[in-house]
Amino acid sequence: MSRMSRTLRPAEIANQLGISTSSLRNYEAKGIVPPASRASNGYRVYTDEHIAYFTCIVAMSPGFGMEITSEVLILLQRQELGAALWLINAAQAATHADKLVLEEAEGLMSKLALSGSAEPGWMTIGELSATAGIPTSTLRYWEQDGLIAAARHENNNYRKYDKFQEVKVWILKSTQKAVYSGDTVRLKQAVRGLPAGHWQAMEAVIAAARAALAERNREQLRGLHSLHNLCSRLKLV
Repeated sequence: MSRMSRTLRPAEIANQLGISTSSLRNYEAKGIVPPASRASNGYRVYTDEHIAYFTCIVAMSPGFGMEITSEVLILLQRQELGAALWLINAAQAATHADKLVLEEAEGLMSKLALSGSAEPGWMTIGELSATAGIPTSTLRYWEQDGLIAAARHENNNYRKYDKFQEVKVWILKSTQKAVYSGDTVRLKQAVRGLPAGHWQAMEAVIAAARAALAERNREQLRGLHSLHNLCSRLKLV
């Protein structure tokens, strides 16, 4: 005899997951979870399957973001597990790519700090864009936001960036695919506040960026655990 699914009121699930009942309604309205049935009094009634969906949202969104989480859960409702898994795979690949970008920043910083060279190694905005693979429009935006600083060429007043700014660009690039969070805000504040040429402070910022990436990796693992539980309940695995 199969075990019958429980029915729960929205407030019970909201309390269990630490979210608001309005969030539950919003997720349902957006189609991220299946529609709830209604009791005779018109109130929503959720089942264990709904709990698995809501748990998955709470677990996945910190590491994957709401956009990917929503797309994945909508695909699961259509039983398109393969497409959902490729979305997850791409998100994890992006995290690994950010790790490689941060290693590029760390390697460049170590090389420059150990050399003790006072040579600034100026680059134009086009050269920096090509080297780091960042659009010039993004570099200008980061400059306007105080994240990087450009000097001006004495002859033509064009922007020019030294190696210290280049390392900052690599650090910032490693955060571009990160889910918006307090950690990303604090990291950008730290980059903004870096004293020019202060390699020890730069090392601390890179260590913080590395820790944030490691935490994103763990958050994605926690999300995958809940995703597997949901897929098992839906008999997709």
